[in-house]
Amino acid sequence: MGSGGTALSFAAAPGADLPVALAAAPVLSFGVAFAVVRLLRQGRISFLRILDHPNARSLHQAPVPRTGGVGLLLAVIAGLGLALPWLLTPQVLWPVLATGLLAAVSLLDDRGHVAARYRLAAQLAAGGLVLAGGLSWHEVGLPGDPIRLPGWLAPGLSLLFIVWMINLYNFMDGMDGLAGGMAVFGFGTLSALGLLGGAPGFALVAAVIAAAAGGFLLHNLPRAGIFLGDVGSALLGLWAAMLLLWGAERDLFPLWAGLLVFSPFLVDATWTLLRRAARGTAVWRAHREHHYQRLVLAGWSPRRTLAWAYVLMAAAAASAIAGLDLTTAEQWVLLVGWGGVYALVHLRVDLVARQRTTGAGES
Repeated sequence: MGSGGTALSFAAAPGADLPVALAAAPVLSFGVAFAVVRLLRQGRISFLRILDHPNARSLHQAPVPRTGGVGLLLAVIAGLGLALPWLLTPQVLWPVLATGLLAAVSLLDDRGHVAARYRLAAQLAAGGLVLAGGLSWHEVGLPGDPIRLPGWLAPGLSLLFIVWMINLYNFMDGMDGLAGGMAVFGFGTLSALGLLGGAPGFALVAAVIAAAAGGFLLHNLPRAGIFLGDVGSALLGLWAAMLLLWGAERDLFPLWAGLLVFSPFLVDATWTLLRRAARGTAVWRAHREHHYQRLVLAGWSPRRTLAWAYVLMAAAAASAIAGLDLTTAEQWVLLVGWGGVYALVHLRVDLVARQRTTGAGES
C-alpha cells in the first residue's frame, strides 16, 4: 500500500532505547492528562474556565467545564516530547502545524463562537497541512488485491476524509464517557496494530494518545465532571484520520481494518447525517438524533448506554485485529457481518425509541 512518497516515518537516534520510551511515554501522558484535567475540572486555571451550558444537542442539565481537550493536548505533547529522538523527521512538522492550527481555532470556538465557515476553513487548512506532510488516501483499502485511486481523486478524497473525521468526532461527543472511550479503544487498537506490523514508532504515537484519553476519561465517566470541548473532539478526529492514513500507507494494516476500529463512531455519525439529509433537515443544526442520544432520551441510563457502546467498541477492535489473519473471502464475510450488526443496532434503537413514544402516548 505504500505510496513511495514522503510519508511519515520514525528513525531512532543511535543508541536510543525505544522499548523504554514505549513504556514511559504513555505513562507520562496518562499522568499529565489526569492531573491537568483535574485542575481544569476544579476551575483552578482561571483563563481556561469555560463552561458548556445545556443546549439543543446536549444530554446534561447543568453547566460543565468544557476544556478537557486542553489537558489531553498537553498530555500528548508531554508524552511525545519524551520520545523526541524518534520524532525528529522533516515530515513531522506538518501534522504538528495542523494540530496547532486546529487547536487554536477550536479553543476560540470553546471560549466564544467561531462561525461555521471559519471552522471549516481551518479544518480544510489542517487537512491540507497533513497532505503536505505526505499522508494521503492512495488505495481503496478493501479486502483483496490493492486498487489504486486515480491521482486526481486521491487528494480530494483524503481531504474529505480528514474533515469528516474531525466533524464526526465532534458530533459523537455528546454523552459522558463516549468520545474518551472511543479514543482509548481506537488508538489503543491502532497501537497494537502498529506493534504487530513492526512499527514501534507508530505504536508509540497511538499509545500516547490512548493513554492521554484514558487520563481524561477518568474525569469524564457518568456523571462527567468535565467535557472534551471542541479542542479535544477536533484533535481526536484529526489524529484518528492521520494515523489511519499513515498506518494504511505503511502497510501496517489495510484501511478497512482501521475504519472498522472506529466504526462505532463512523457508522452512527454517517447514518444520522444521511438520514437527516434524506428528510430535508439541515444537517449542520444541533440535534439529538444519534443512536446513543436516542437511547438516553428513550429512558436508558447513560451508564447502560455507555456499557453497550464499550462492548461494541471492544468487539470492533478485536475483529479488526483478528481479521488481518483471515483470507480475503473471510474478511469480506467479516465486513458483511458487521454491516448486519449495525443494521441490528439501528433496529434495536428504533424499537426502544418507539416503545418509549408509545408508552408516553398511552400514559
